[in-house]
Amino acid sequence: MIRSMTGFGEASTQVDGAHYFLEVRSLNNKYFKANIRLPDELQGLEPELEAELRRRLTRGTVTLIGKVTDTSEQAAYEINHQALSNYIEQVRQTPQVASGEVRLDLAALLTLPGVLQTPPDEEKRLDRAREVFAGLLDRAAKDLIGMRTREGAALHTELSDQERLIAERLERIALRAPTVVEEYENRLRQRIDSMLQDAGVSIEPVDLIREIAIYAERTDIAEEISRLSAHLAQFRDLIGDTSRGPTGRTLDFLTQEMLREANTIASKSNDAGISRDIVEVKGAIDRIKEQVQNVE
Repeated sequence: MIRSMTGFGEASTQVDGAHYFLEVRSLNNKYFKANIRLPDELQGLEPELEAELRRRLTRGTVTLIGKVTDTSEQAAYEINHQALSNYIEQVRQTPQVASGEVRLDLAALLTLPGVLQTPPDEEKRLDRAREVFAGLLDRAAKDLIGMRTREGAALHTELSDQERLIAERLERIALRAPTVVEEYENRLRQRIDSMLQDAGVSIEPVDLIREIAIYAERTDIAEEISRLSAHLAQFRDLIGDTSRGPTGRTLDFLTQEMLREANTIASKSNDAGISRDIVEVKGAIDRIKEQVQNVE
């Protein structure tokens, strides 16, 4: 089944006065890469969330953003009164404060190290966030995969169109190829006959046959047509088999091999009709190669 690597999903919920939000988005990447962005107090959940993403997705740069807005009374940090008292005492001894020149700023003192401490139930809060984010990730990932699947259907249509174009042009090339040598032989005979009549000499048939054989060997594209047809059949199977897993890397490699055979045909062919068709084939392969960069 063809799936795109581009997708987006999000989910949110309210639990015990806290609002949890999770967003997942993915972009193209040859491999899997996860970027996890969580509040500092929830950094411990990063490996678990990344493992869940890897279980669901095989390729792409995946960015997960998790946020928590807690408006409950349990969200309040505790004040270390002893530490705050020590800071106040030290600041009061400062000449500028003692003389009244500078006023004591209690709010600024709260930002000093050790004054504010995390709530004592931090482990409980982490466990709750773990459970909530697991549910949100499941919902968001389903939305993202659904979007990737829908885009994959559009990709499948585009890839199928290009595959059919290549198959049609390749069939014309295969029909045209055998006549190229015959036409070359006729042109060569006419040219030689004309020259010999003017010169009044003759040429051995074996020499003519040898020249035609050399040309036929140099311009023979039957093997390249056969290999390109085989690659095309495999490509057709890959994009049409819904039971397969991710096929993006295989398709990428296959298009490289298809382009290699098309280039060889183009370099060997001296026929205008074949050249026109192979240019269209190469253009279609390039479009396929561009599209499969976004296939998981």
